[in-house]
Amino acid sequence: MTTEFILLRHGETEWNSLGRLQGHQDSTLSHVGLRQADALAARLAPVRFSALYCSDLGRAQETARRIATRTGHTVQTDPRLRERGLGILEGLTRDEARQKHPDIFAAYSGGAPDYIVPGGESTSQRLRHAVECLEELGARHRGERLVVVTHGGVLSLLFRHSLGIPHAAPRTFSVLNAGWNQFDYHEGAWRLVTWGDVTHLRAASLDDT
Repeated sequence: MTTEFILLRHGETEWNSLGRLQGHQDSTLSHVGLRQADALAARLAPVRFSALYCSDLGRAQETARRIATRTGHTVQTDPRLRERGLGILEGLTRDEARQKHPDIFAAYSGGAPDYIVPGGESTSQRLRHAVECLEELGARHRGERLVVVTHGGVLSLLFRHSLGIPHAAPRTFSVLNAGWNQFDYHEGAWRLVTWGDVTHLRAASLDDT
């Protein structure tokens, strides 16, 4: 049986608006991000789904809590749904990271799947954790629909994973804050159904993409 996943990126954070790398560090949702989370909640209010899961990082939890307020679900957290840990690059803008840690930032930007940022982790490690979690949920909720609030890096990795795109290939797609993405999980395989849907933000006049 197929498990349907509605995978959401959290609303915009203050650091998102400033272009700072977040990783495992956190930043509160911005005013826009709070409104984006409420727009997701309004869209999900009439949708039937079995459970609401999210990353244990604050920005994902705040987005999920606002959804839960409208849908009545309990928010269930899992650290395996976190953003990729970026170690010493966290909190820096890309320009700052390039200036302070040029070799590390160059290696990070190169996209090698097994490159571990000092104090952080590799994309292959993050993908392994996320897929392990999602496949456990898929098996636990066979034939059901789930909502999961996670992060741009995780979504980007799952997008590549499902379509067979190499990790190191340049990213030629957007991963939008509060974007709605649907995947089907069936017999160990992932299928992309919908990517980057932000019609709920347009309805709330929040779409600035």
